[in-house]
Amino acid sequence: MTKQAFNFKDYIRPRFFPHIWCPGCGHGIVLGSLLRAVHELGLDKNEIVMTSGIGCSSRISGYVDFHSLHTIHGRALAFATGVKLSKPSLKAIVPMGDGDALAIGGNHFIHAARRNIDITAIVMNNRIYGMTGGQFSPLSGSGKKATTAPYSTIDRDFDVVKLAKSAGATFVARSTVYHANECKDILKKAISHKGFSVVEILTQCPTYYGRKNKEGDAIQMMESYKTNTVKIGSKKLENNPNLIQRGIFVEDTTVPEYCEAYDKIIKTAMKGKA
Repeated sequence: MTKQAFNFKDYIRPRFFPHIWCPGCGHGIVLGSLLRAVHELGLDKNEIVMTSGIGCSSRISGYVDFHSLHTIHGRALAFATGVKLSKPSLKAIVPMGDGDALAIGGNHFIHAARRNIDITAIVMNNRIYGMTGGQFSPLSGSGKKATTAPYSTIDRDFDVVKLAKSAGATFVARSTVYHANECKDILKKAISHKGFSVVEILTQCPTYYGRKNKEGDAIQMMESYKTNTVKIGSKKLENNPNLIQRGIFVEDTTVPEYCEAYDKIIKTAMKGKA
């Protein structure tokens, strides 16, 4: 039987389009890679629940024709944890921006990683708070300009990969919107992984971050992902160690998944009542 060709209209809610993203925003590319990953995995839409908080990235949960929750700022992983524990058979996907993942949502992020609950967290890193006016974020980095840092930031940025690894995530990866096919392939592996998966995707915000920091338009920002990133272990790092590495950094299948471990506790407790 020939597999049905991909058609993005099969996976979206057309009534919510056109989308709210600015021209040149990379979030639409993330959405495209995600939908293609779901299609190639052959997942039924009823098998998926998408949970998001607040921000440009979080609007994805309203655009996709899956079970979805558009929740409060920073709490997307907390809601997803509740859904996953009650319906562990569902594939839980959580698209997040800088704040949802690592500012107000930072506590939930590290504990979801520590627990190794079977959730795919997509961190859409555009280094700015785009929806609320261009404030700097935990991923902006020092020396950058924002509406809340007109004379430049002094805060250092988180390294999403290092933080996720240190917190115990059992699948950790990074890609960019320039590498859309690579994103799709990584997302397929992340969604299939049994445990907490973190996929950081570098995505441009030409409206606030690019304009304020003179990094050019959307095309120039995407080209920078081509020139400033390399695959893990590339020889180019020998001459330029500041290049950002892409690929899968952690893929550990030895750690028990949280819902399965919790189910064993319930069975043990029920035996005690017998």
